[in-house]
Amino acid sequence: MLVTLFRFLSIFPLPFLHATGSALGWLVYLFSGSYRRRLKENITRAGFGAHLKPAIREAGKNIMELPFIWCAKPSRVLSTAKVENWDLVQAALEAKKGIIFLTPHLGCFEIVAQSIAVRTRLTVLYRPPRNDALKPLIEGARARDNLLLAPANLSGVRTMAKALKKGEAIGLLPDQVPQQGEGVWARFFDKPAYTMTLSAKLQTMTDAPIILTYAERLPFGRGYIVRFVAFDNELVGDAAQQASAINAAMESLIGRCPSQYFWSYNRYKKPEGVTAPEQETA
Repeated sequence: MLVTLFRFLSIFPLPFLHATGSALGWLVYLFSGSYRRRLKENITRAGFGAHLKPAIREAGKNIMELPFIWCAKPSRVLSTAKVENWDLVQAALEAKKGIIFLTPHLGCFEIVAQSIAVRTRLTVLYRPPRNDALKPLIEGARARDNLLLAPANLSGVRTMAKALKKGEAIGLLPDQVPQQGEGVWARFFDKPAYTMTLSAKLQTMTDAPIILTYAERLPFGRGYIVRFVAFDNELVGDAAQQASAINAAMESLIGRCPSQYFWSYNRYKKPEGVTAPEQETA
């Protein structure tokens, strides 16, 4: 049923989906108290409270564009995405050390992998959804030519390490809350957030360069600009210090278009079995 709905919605043009998404964003914000509180708290804590109203609209666009991104023909999807600064990626590919792409929940992060995979082989870390009804939809949408899925377990980590050693690219969501034992507490917009350590471990293991990337959503459904940014922070010290360096890079990236970050995401949750941080800023 859900797959059928998404395929039906994918027929509509992107401007229509984004316009509908703007309205949906406001409806969810007005009628869901928990969603409203989390979005407001997160965006205000980060210092971007002035972007609240556009952030409400962009969150709705994020949802309504998914049928198009996942179910429309790849050629139609990619025609909406303009890629900037690919030279940075090309230079890293030619160095043959592999590439670690870090893509936060910023803009249309779902189109980033497709834009990369059409140019070079890419393996992305994938955590199956808890809702079984979503599994065939998401897996079918994300598994495209040249785009491979690695499960978020030890086998998947090995797959990603092998890809890097072969000089290939991998992709991770660095602001996705990891499971117990897969992260450390590190500040994200001045509040402790359980942060994955995998990206730093893979970098120190393989010496592959890190490249930050996101797809900025253009107004009025005009498409996206996929941007690539060099990671200039040093990954030194222990796991917590390395995670803090990556979080700082994510904060800087989000500052480029703060209204398009997924502020309603429960970034500060404590995974089951994880000990809470000693000090936490309210």
